[in-house]
Amino acid sequence: MKKRLTCRQVEALINFYNEGCLTELLTKYVEEHLDSCSHCREKFFKQEIIDESIIDNTIQSKQYENFLNNLSAYIDNELDDLENIKIKKTAISNPNARQDLEDMYNFKKTLHLAYEKTQNDFKTDFSKPIIKELDNKNANNFTFYKLAGAFFVMLVILMTGLFKLLHF
Repeated sequence: MKKRLTCRQVEALINFYNEGCLTELLTKYVEEHLDSCSHCREKFFKQEIIDESIIDNTIQSKQYENFLNNLSAYIDNELDDLENIKIKKTAISNPNARQDLEDMYNFKKTLHLAYEKTQNDFKTDFSKPIIKELDNKNANNFTFYKLAGAFFVMLVILMTGLFKLLHF
């Protein structure tokens, strides 16, 4: 004679069944009941979907939060190898993360193109004359200090010579 489980028994065992904690015989009885009882089968599949989504959302939200925190550093190549791999895995497995990554790359590209366009719009590059003028000022200051130093040395030599001449 074959043993049959009631709906209440299956309901009590279903979490253990999902976790694989039942003996082979009990697993077989639960599966037979699920095969024959559409009500329990429907409850089982709904519960399984809910459990998977809770687990996935918890894992995804932590990974996704870490992803968002490190996205800018990833784009700028400021992360170590392990963090880079984590970002890549999250981008592969999470469509929202993948979209965020694409958006960041597009934003960076747009900024770069805007910078190049602005730079090309100016006919004169003002940075070169400014740097040249600063170099000239530095050179003039350097020349002034060289002349002042030479004058001081000559003054010391002249004073030393006069001092020796007067004391002999």
